[in-house]
Order: sequence, then C-alpha cells, then structure tokens
Amino acid sequence: MDESDIRNLLEAVKRGRQTVDSTVAKLRRLPYEDLGFAKVDHHRGLRQGYAEVVFARGKTPKQVAEIVRAMLRAKASHNILITRANKKTFAAVKPAARAAKLRAEFHELSGTILIERSRKIQGKGLILIVTAGTSDIPVAEEALVTARSMGNRAEVIYDVGVAGLHRLLEHRDKLAEARVIVCVAGMEGALPSVVAGMVSAPVIAVPTSTGYGSSFGGLTALLAMLNSCASNVSVVNIDNGFGAGCVASVINKL
Repeated sequence: MDESDIRNLLEAVKRGRQTVDSTVAKLRRLPYEDLGFAKVDHHRGLRQGYAEVVFARGKTPKQVAEIVRAMLRAKASHNILITRANKKTFAAVKPAARAAKLRAEFHELSGTILIERSRKIQGKGLILIVTAGTSDIPVAEEALVTARSMGNRAEVIYDVGVAGLHRLLEHRDKLAEARVIVCVAGMEGALPSVVAGMVSAPVIAVPTSTGYGSSFGGLTALLAMLNSCASNVSVVNIDNGFGAGCVASVINKL
C-alpha cells in the first residue's frame, strides 16, 4: 500500500463509498501481516515509495505463493516483484495471480517474476542498462525488470564492452539521454569507468561473477569498480541487478 492507495481510501470514506469499519479492517493489516514464517511489509510502499520485493531463493514455492497471496489481499496498486525464482516457484505463484485476475510473467534468464497491476510511469527520465558482454545479460535483466516494475522507462544496450569500444560509441546519443545508467560488467570490470567518463548522469556499476579463475567470482570486477577514477560511479554488490534497478528508480524519481 502506497501513498496513493491511502489517499484513495480516505477519499472513498469522505464520499461515502466506503464505511469506516471496512476502512479500519483494511488499515489493520498495516504495517505488516504475520504469516508465521514471514511478516509481509504492506507499509513499505507508503514508507519508502516502493513495495516489498520477494527474494525467492531459500524459500519454498509454497511460502512464496503465500506471501504473494497476502500482498494481493491487501488490494494495493503496486506491482509485485519476485527475484531469484525458478520454474517451480513460478508454477506455485501463477494460480495466485490468476485468482486475482492478474498475470504472472516469468523472466527465466534472470529468475524474476512480475505480477503487473500498474503501468504508470513515475520516473522522470530514462534508466539505461548497459552490459559489457552477453554473459552479463541475466543480471542486467534483473535490473531491467526491477526498474520497470517500479514505474520507470527503462531500456537496454547489450554487449558493448571494452574489447570493442566502437560498439559503445555508436550509442553516444542514448547514453547522453539517460537520467541514470546501470552498467553491468564481469571480467576486469572496466566498462563503468569508460561509460561514466562519457556522461553527466550517475552510473551504478554492477560487478558480475562472469570471468575466469582470477576474477574470483566477481571480486576482481567489484574491486575495480570501487577503485574507479570516474567520480560519478557508485557500486552495488556482485550480481545484484535488483539493487541497481532499485537505486536507479529512487534516483529517477527525485
């Protein structure tokens, strides 16, 4: 439940379309609903501007589906996003969405599930997601789905790493248009510094675990990005496409 939901609820009471008792019943679930194994934070949208996101890894498909049902019962307007999911989780979530007359969409490459209730664009500009290589696309897709689920216009440019910079230079106009750039790279993690040197926008660097032995599962890329000489670069954790998409969304709505 976000600010617009609360305003609509109060407006309905004011106009007599909703009783005080039914409104109290809806507000009773704030700030959270205790399912025993999880406490669903219905208040987060109002408090932070974006709803709780379900991290599926480590949860059973049944647990994820129950959390989703609780979110759907709250009758809020926000989209429901599930990250790090698999086909079994998707199979469990689909009936819950269908019962609410909604469609669950599974992005298998990134393991994200989106139940879309709103397509309203709230971000002020373009979030551009750029990858160094094709192997970085799963992490980039997580950032893309996250940014779009939070009400932003988001686009992608794939496979423009430093092994062939002429590929990146063809997209100078699009890079200049972006209000926020998410730059996803593994190996030596050099691309965010290059991109940041070309633009005035903030660049959120995402190191990936793509690379050979001495990449140490993305640690080399992480350290390279943390040591970037470009002052408009900030860094999230290894393979954290969700975190990058979320921060990009917050920046884009300022």
